[in-house]
Amino acid sequence: MADSSHMSLPVIEQNGNHNGHPYKKDPTPGHSLEDLIQQRLNEERARLEREAGIQKKTVQHFTRPQENPFTRDQRGHTTILFGGLTWKHEHLVHGALEGLGYKPNYIPTPDVKSFQLGKEYGNNGQCNPTYFTVGNLVKYLQNLEAQGLSKKEIIDNYVFITAGACGPCRFGMYEAEYRLALQNAGFDGFRVLLFQQSGGLNQSEVEAGLEMNVKFFMGLLNAFNIGDLINEVSYQIRPFEVKPGATDLALREIMDYMHEVMKKKEYWEVKGIWGKILNKMPNLMDTAEMIGKFLNQLLSDYYTGALRNVRDRFNEIEVDRTRVKPIVKITGEFWAQTTEGDGNFNMFRFLEREGAEVLVEPIATWINYMIHQAKQGIRDRKGLVEGEPTPEWWEYHKRFKALKNCYSKLAQLTIAEKIFAREYNRLREALGGTAHGLTNQYELQRIAHPMYNSRAGGGEGHLEVAKNIYYHNKDLCHMVLSLKPFGCMPSTQSDGVQSAVMGMYKDMIYLPIETSGEGEINAHSRVQMALGEAKVKAKEEFKRVLEATGYTLEEIKAYVEDHPELKRPMYRIPHYKGIIGTAARFVHHVAELMRSGGRK
Repeated sequence: MADSSHMSLPVIEQNGNHNGHPYKKDPTPGHSLEDLIQQRLNEERARLEREAGIQKKTVQHFTRPQENPFTRDQRGHTTILFGGLTWKHEHLVHGALEGLGYKPNYIPTPDVKSFQLGKEYGNNGQCNPTYFTVGNLVKYLQNLEAQGLSKKEIIDNYVFITAGACGPCRFGMYEAEYRLALQNAGFDGFRVLLFQQSGGLNQSEVEAGLEMNVKFFMGLLNAFNIGDLINEVSYQIRPFEVKPGATDLALREIMDYMHEVMKKKEYWEVKGIWGKILNKMPNLMDTAEMIGKFLNQLLSDYYTGALRNVRDRFNEIEVDRTRVKPIVKITGEFWAQTTEGDGNFNMFRFLEREGAEVLVEPIATWINYMIHQAKQGIRDRKGLVEGEPTPEWWEYHKRFKALKNCYSKLAQLTIAEKIFAREYNRLREALGGTAHGLTNQYELQRIAHPMYNSRAGGGEGHLEVAKNIYYHNKDLCHMVLSLKPFGCMPSTQSDGVQSAVMGMYKDMIYLPIETSGEGEINAHSRVQMALGEAKVKAKEEFKRVLEATGYTLEEIKAYVEDHPELKRPMYRIPHYKGIIGTAARFVHHVAELMRSGGRK
């Protein structure tokens, strides 16, 4: 028997045989003993996990699809598409972008066919603005293809700009819906550039095709503000025009004129000897040009002079303000309250046909609201530094840094808020001053917050509740019509609060309408019933005011005939406490003029 002290462990040979045990082979020839052990450990671990009900799954996180770039060298042959506003706003934005050297084109107002295409190519369960806007883009591209362009030419030569957001709303999913619908419609790879409510546009590269500079934002803001004002004034005039169609005819001429004004705008630049000097110092040059452009915007008469010409053209229309019409204020979700087509059942023209005066909502209110909410968020986080723990009481340098950062941001936003309001009012006065000024956001917050927390985001937040109270309490409308998409989450929340609001204000006429791609007859029927109440309210008000003047309607009309300036639409009628309607305010004002002129 051999001595056990001379025994050794079996040796693994290259052929995998164990010394003395040729039948024990490595199941994976060429692997080491460590590999074999690790394999057995993994197998045993997997068995134990299965028995314990622990299943390991591979997690594949979502990543935003890689976008084909839109670069500066493509600018000459690439058409920038946009849409979603009124045709007045879009026409002015078109002029502004064209003046900056781009090839813009706005997509026509979405119709029911657009809605159907959106449902066909998009996901289920979206709100109707998604279906209308997504389907409208697909329809436009399909029409290009029908005209002879190949899909490759469309993808290479067109790009679409849209808005995006975050928060508790499907609006944040618009970008993904555009991409899905385009892919399903055969336009996979079509470029969609996204504006964010915070964070700007994803075109920050130096060679980006769309330059997000001061000129770009000034052009857009001026287009939005001027579009708001002209849009509101046209809705003020149309219900009282003596010659049917005169307002729309003037509006077409005005918009073509203002398109050229936007297009021909020359932005201030550093020139001459200073230009040569500052060209050697790029940072200083950029600062000088930015300051110069802002000062030029604040002091120049370029836009205000053009709007005075618009005022004079509007003033050529003859109006009869003794017609009694209830004023209907439009509120609701941004897109549904703005669009002028099938997306909100063509509600504005329907209201006018039914004898109402429509008070539309300006985009400027939404811009002002976003500035206000940004300031509120900064105040709520005062003393905190993002990504860092709250400073202790003795860490004075950290606390000072946090407060300095807070007040610096607040100061910047306050300046932006003041400049924006100042420019809006300057343009409003140039157009004649008949359009309403910007609503004070702090007052809206104050009156809504007890019933709808002003920190709640999504949609228009507390604005729907605030506007309903504000426009009734300020005697600015007989009825509020809130337009929102079917199933819109933020608007549904505010609708729940509106029942409490109406309980507090018994004489309030408020009607929410959920819009979709169908149901127009039902919606119009509901509006007619509420509008009937508003008409009664307006007629009773007119009768009361006329009797209080001591004059008959014939005497009022006779005085107006003797004073033609009262038949001009840009003539300002004062606002009186307790008097809402245009006709009631007009007869009250004319009676004052008659008494002051010595006529009994």
